[in-house]
Amino acid sequence: MLRIVALSMLLGLSAGSVPADDSVQVVMSCQDGSKSLSVEKPLHFGRAKKTKDPVIEVDLAKTGQSILGLGASLEHATCENLSKLSAEQREQVIDKLVNPETGIGMNLMRVCIGAPDFIDEPYYSYDDLPDGETDPELAKFSIEKDRAYVLPAVKIALNKNPNLLIFASPWSPPAWMKTSGKLGTGRLKPECYPAFARYLLKFIEAYEAEGVPIYAITVQNEPDMSDPDYPTTLWNGGEQRDFIRDHLGPLFKQHGVKTLIWCWDHNWNKLEFPRAVLSDPQAAQYVDGTGFHLYEGKVAAQSAFKEEFPDKHIYFTEGSVFRASGAVRLTQILRNWSRSYNAWVIMLDQHQKPNRGPHDASATCIERMDDGSVRYNFDYYMYGQFMKFIQRGALRVESSLPEIRTFSHVAFVNPDGGVVLVAANAGRDVQPFAVKCGESMFRTELPAGSVATYSWQKVK
Repeated sequence: MLRIVALSMLLGLSAGSVPADDSVQVVMSCQDGSKSLSVEKPLHFGRAKKTKDPVIEVDLAKTGQSILGLGASLEHATCENLSKLSAEQREQVIDKLVNPETGIGMNLMRVCIGAPDFIDEPYYSYDDLPDGETDPELAKFSIEKDRAYVLPAVKIALNKNPNLLIFASPWSPPAWMKTSGKLGTGRLKPECYPAFARYLLKFIEAYEAEGVPIYAITVQNEPDMSDPDYPTTLWNGGEQRDFIRDHLGPLFKQHGVKTLIWCWDHNWNKLEFPRAVLSDPQAAQYVDGTGFHLYEGKVAAQSAFKEEFPDKHIYFTEGSVFRASGAVRLTQILRNWSRSYNAWVIMLDQHQKPNRGPHDASATCIERMDDGSVRYNFDYYMYGQFMKFIQRGALRVESSLPEIRTFSHVAFVNPDGGVVLVAANAGRDVQPFAVKCGESMFRTELPAGSVATYSWQKVK
């Protein structure tokens, strides 16, 4: 016998609306706008029977990774757009992002250590100096520029959701630490490894002093990218291994820093980089896991790397997905051992600004419009189909995957005992299917271009 998982106030459910014990709660979003986190008529489990429809078999006894968190980024472009809203609007938007009751419950956010490419103002680090000057003691280190609009947004988010975790990534060390002498291009000078390690430590200490604890950092955003037009820094695996092993890891240990270290933080296609870090036991002892992006390679690399280093975690640290096809991709990221998902850039304006960097931008899940209003696009609700229902600590459970390219799903058991299955249909036609759990089964169908979350409670 199965009973329903209670949903949040956002979805308009009350105690009197909880269905019968054999019911499955269904919440759906459609990219045509007809449904947006809409509560559907409950389904009912019955005895499993043969069917011609594809069958998803959920095996609660076979578990994968636990979820750390799902969210996006509070990078400079998002925070600047938030700052241009009225105080009431700003509070409302952030609430709808991170509040697990009245919003979609994002609980893991990425921030930037210094400036990224998505920013309006000139690029900066926390220790910028005139050409030819150096500051090995970091006497001029300051996070003052972050106080304009980044820290205020982060603090509101933490107030709305005290369980929100923050991780951080640098796009570039200060220019004087680099071979190029510029924020764009170049490598970190080996003689500046100790100073850069202290720079990262000072960032963590400065943010914690502002009431913003940093759960984890990556050493470098996209260390295989070099571009003169925005902050980038090249590393190879051996360099990052040496930096973590000989400088950053020991420094954190010396100061009792609890912030975790994640290596790589780039695409699926170059596993030799994180392999060089984790193959060294002295470096690996300081590394909690590996961060991945989606711009090159295939998601199966996450599973291959997890098999190679089973005691290290997989995280998905950057890459937005869009529409129902993006939801299919997101299920695959989670099916391949990632403990997290972080979209990149929550909020641009309707012209996809600010963005000083060379990369084109798509319409974000939330947009600031010229008339002062805020528009919530389908992707906001699509993310909610995952983030509102998959709790921190949820264990992925095995679920068979029908061989349909435009249809996918992922299943979890939450810490409260609830079972959650998120399914996405990116096809042009309605997709019928059945879900079998133990000896029970329900049948349903997903409209074209839609995402649905199915929730029930396993018997304790």
